[in-house]
Amino acid sequence: MIFAVAIAAAVIYFSADIAGLGAYGYAGAFVIALLSSATIFFPAPGWAVVVALSATLDPVMLGAVAGIGSAIGELTGYAAGDGLRGMMNDRLKEAKNIEDVVKSYDVLAIFFLAFIPNPLFDVAGIVAGGLKIPWWRFVLACAAGRVLRYVLLAMAGAFAVSLLT
Repeated sequence: MIFAVAIAAAVIYFSADIAGLGAYGYAGAFVIALLSSATIFFPAPGWAVVVALSATLDPVMLGAVAGIGSAIGELTGYAAGDGLRGMMNDRLKEAKNIEDVVKSYDVLAIFFLAFIPNPLFDVAGIVAGGLKIPWWRFVLACAAGRVLRYVLLAMAGAFAVSLLT
């Protein structure tokens, strides 16, 4: 939990420097997506960088590397799951609802929650960690959802840019 909070604080503190990583192309997109997903409950707009980079990079490759980076970044919430799960369930009704969904649908729920834009995915990661879902299953389901989301965002960004030029 301390590690996750430290990463979130570092991302917020260095947010202006992190945005400059976009100049490094695919590697920059990977790192930005990873760092923006590593924050727990502090939204960092990694998707905006993906949309911006879609003007110059292949949208499918861009979405794939950003999605994989994002899934790896979500491991901070997963790792914090044991420490925060009990506290979350006591304080947030949404945590209990997400726990019920994840218990019922397992990695399919993780995939869907990772795909749709929602601020509660951090809760899903915490729940998955607290439920002891194997980390590799969590990462694979999360990566599948995030890759699909980022590919679609990058394609939409590339299309919008083509309309403007």
